Amino acid sequence: MSELFGSAEFWVAVAFVLFVGVLLRFGWARGIATLDKRAANIKNELDEAIRLREEAQELLASYQRKQRDAEKEAADIIAHAEAEAGRLRAEAEEELAATVSRRTDAALAKISQVEAQALAQVREKAVDMAVSAARKMLADNLDETRGNVLINDAISELRRKLH
Repeated sequence: MSELFGSAEFWVAVAFVLFVGVLLRFGWARGIATLDKRAANIKNELDEAIRLREEAQELLASYQRKQRDAEKEAADIIAHAEAEAGRLRAEAEEELAATVSRRTDAALAKISQVEAQALAQVREKAVDMAVSAARKMLADNLDETRGNVLINDAISELRRKLH
């Protein structure tokens, strides 16, 4: 046994066992506390990450709902605009048709008026020509005595027609 106490390996082993014993006695609780504290920090970080992930999912769902609502609203606005454009187009077509009809009627009335004026001018010209021709014919063929007889006959006939 004295050999045992005299060997360096024995004392190294005793020192190692004492070191481990002291370490376990004083350092074990501290190490365990540090590991427990670190485990608690990791658990808190995981809980916070889970909470943040859930918030992110809620925000994503909220924004997706808002996007769907905005797309639906945009579709409604487009549909309303298309309906309004159709209504305005129909009104414009009706107004154009009414305008064309009024202008056509005005043009036809103007044509009728011009025709009536032309016809009146032709009649006037014909009467003027007939009177001129009759005047010339009477002047060429009628002597004074015969003219006086015709005038007297016309006056007497005029008296009969008036009474």
